[in-house]
Formats: sequence, structure tokens, C-alpha cells
Amino acid sequence: MRLFDVHTHFLPPRLLRRIWAYFDEAGPLIGRPWPIRYRGSDEERVALLRSFGVRHFTALAYAHRPGLAADLNTWTMDFAARTPGCLSSATFFPEPDVTRYVERALTGGARVFKAHLQVGGYDPRTPVLDPVWASLAQARVPVVVHAGSDPVANGFTGPDPFGEVLRRHPGLVAIIAHLGAPEYEGFLDLAERYPGVHLDTTMVFTDFFGAPPSALLPRLRELGVAGRVLLGTDFPNIPYPYEHQLQSLERLDLGEDWLQAVCWTNAARLFGVDDPDDEPLPAR
Repeated sequence: MRLFDVHTHFLPPRLLRRIWAYFDEAGPLIGRPWPIRYRGSDEERVALLRSFGVRHFTALAYAHRPGLAADLNTWTMDFAARTPGCLSSATFFPEPDVTRYVERALTGGARVFKAHLQVGGYDPRTPVLDPVWASLAQARVPVVVHAGSDPVANGFTGPDPFGEVLRRHPGLVAIIAHLGAPEYEGFLDLAERYPGVHLDTTMVFTDFFGAPPSALLPRLRELGVAGRVLLGTDFPNIPYPYEHQLQSLERLDLGEDWLQAVCWTNAARLFGVDDPDDEPLPAR
């Protein structure tokens, strides 16, 4: 089995411990108990991913205030450089020097960015970010965007604010985290309208998180076989076994072709990964 997980987190150890403590306390941005399933060292967590069949993954970091993103990029990009299978990952925050350090990350080989509107609490339409969205669109480098309002909404989540970004930058390659939960239909609309918009499955359909209405599943299947739905999990910050995400997708019964596309083919094509010796993903 081979998997391509576009939504995993590796962070500087001190910051990661603080994030885990926030989850343990069910902080205001979490809103409910959320026990972290997978702790341990970076090496142990990478080994776990590989034992699950994950061939490629990300090191998504996200800044929640000014002054953090540039240093986070240094750490995550160095982590990727010394970790086979990890995409060079970067982030940004609306601040005066954002254009400079995003360009530096792009020049340094960043292959995916993360923007967390829910935790960061910022407006994606703010003028200081306009050149960032333009640069990412021109470079065709995907950005994973947590734009949905789960688990706790703020004034800039939901499909409308990020939809305005897409109207300004229709060529942007965006991966909407958590299928845009809970505004599933609005983000499906954006994916059908803009060819660069993708959706990741992170935590969706699991017993812990919930799922979109069943009436939306035919649209999700169509987008999946068209290359626009990608496997994401939020590893290691999940309160259940990694396999539960895969089982949750399998039980949708959307077809082996859909499952293989979502779990491997779509992300491999998006990021230009070619593993010719790999065996196809079997039906689970």
C-alpha cells in the first residue's frame, strides 16, 4: 500500500509541546477534549508514518502571530531536507516582511505552504497578503488553507473571505483543509468553480469529526476522480488511530478508483512525484 498524506505536522520541539499542551487543555480554539494520539520524537513519528504506508508527507507549520513564520520556515525546510519523503513546507502571516520571506522560501525550494485562517485569526484579503497569493499563483506552489470554521469559527473563516482571494487570483493552487468543514457545500462550490482548488480529507468522515451531508457525496466522488480530493490526516494531532481515517474513507464506498486517486494518485500528480516501482494502492 502507498499513501500520500498532504496534511501532517512537524514543528520545532518546543512549539510542538506548547501546541500539544493547548490541545490537552481543550483551549478556546479547540473547544472540546482532543487527546493527541501520537507523541514521541520526530524520528519515531516519521517511522510510524512509513509503517502506515505513507511515502510522502508534509511538515506543515502555521504562525499564530507576527514574527514567527520566517523562523518556522527555516526549521521546516531544514527538516524536509534531511527527511526523505517530506515535502519542503513553509508558512506565512500578514506582517510587513511577509513578501520577502515567502520569496526566500520559494527560491529555497518550498513545495507547499500552510495558511491557517482559523488559528491565525486574520483576513486572507488583507492587502499585505495580495502579493503573496500572486507569487504562489504564479509559481503554482500549492497552499494548504484552513479556511473552514471548525472547530471554532472566527470572522474570517467560511467560503466567502477566501473565495474573494480566489476571485483576485483564479490561478492559485489551494488545498482546502478538512474539506472546508463545516461549510462543505460552499467549498465544494469553489472547487468546482476554480480548477486550482483542491480539498483534503483531514479528519472528515471519522467518528470524532463528522462528515458532510450524504447528498454531497456524488460531487465529492466526481471531484476525487478528477484529481481534486487529496488524503490528509492531521497526524500526529489526532485522537484516534491513523488507520481510522483510511477506514472512514473506505466505508464511503465511492469506489476503488476514487480511493486510490484520493490516497495516492491525485497528490502524486499535483506535486510531480513519480514512484514507478510502487505497487498500486489496493482496495481496503
